[in-house]
Amino acid sequence: MDDHPIFRDGITQLINHQPDLQVCGGVSSAALALSSVEELNPDMIIVDLSINGTDGIELIKSIRAQFPALPALMLSSHDENLYAERALRAGARGYIMKAAPSEKVIEAVRRVLEGSLYLSEAIGGRMLDTFLNGRMPGGTSSSVDQLSDRELEIFRALGEGRSTREIAQALFLSVKTVETHRSHIKEKLKIQSAPELIRAAVQWVGSQENL
Repeated sequence: MDDHPIFRDGITQLINHQPDLQVCGGVSSAALALSSVEELNPDMIIVDLSINGTDGIELIKSIRAQFPALPALMLSSHDENLYAERALRAGARGYIMKAAPSEKVIEAVRRVLEGSLYLSEAIGGRMLDTFLNGRMPGGTSSSVDQLSDRELEIFRALGEGRSTREIAQALFLSVKTVETHRSHIKEKLKIQSAPELIRAAVQWVGSQENL
């Protein structure tokens, strides 16, 4: 489930080249995802973090609510240090970066199909350290880590230049709800004004693109 046809086609070809794997379908928006899962009955799903209508984390939550046994792999160009743990909490069985080598993508797919978890060695080690020691390596955490999944989704959308009304329409929320989330974001990030919030969001999105 990816809203970029060229990339979706590439993943499809990669998987279909495996003698024992076959892609049964693909969609470009969250609105089509649930009905497609019900219709196609796949063995697993691959979800892009950035998909039309919502983000992949919220989509996985929705799919898991209706199909709790269906394993999901999150595929993303966004920083795994920030999103991998969120994806697992939402119900994903793995997280892999789009920049990963083809053989790692196939390894991730097979791991998830087998019922195992898949994470990169780097993020797996970081999460193990967090579990064992109850803290991030070095004892620090990013302010953005404090945001809920929905707040982070809205923060990213603000950084991509979307207005409150556009965000509300895309996420099927009321403008008032988005404004409430904006207030919570400002409070958690210790931001005083709306222009400062936009600047912070734009800077953060830019930093993610440069990773």
